[in-house]
Amino acid sequence: MPKAPPSTATAVEAPASYEAALAELQRIVEALESGSMPLEQMLSSYQRGAELLNFCRGKLQAVEEQVRLIDGSVFKPKRAGTV
Repeated sequence: MPKAPPSTATAVEAPASYEAALAELQRIVEALESGSMPLEQMLSSYQRGAELLNFCRGKLQAVEEQVRLIDGSVFKPKRAGTV
């Protein structure tokens, strides 16, 4: 049975924080906009950027949910006739 070729993909590290992901994403965008990357590097950078974007969206959604929970418990509407 022939061996599978070694994978060229490297292990993708999750960002340490939202801020770290955002900073890395900004660097990727700047590099892509410069147009000075080889095509293969552009593709891998784009893929990493998509992963970072999904990570950031997930973090923001989690924070939004926490804010909704806090707002719901702190700012409960009062019923008519209650003080």
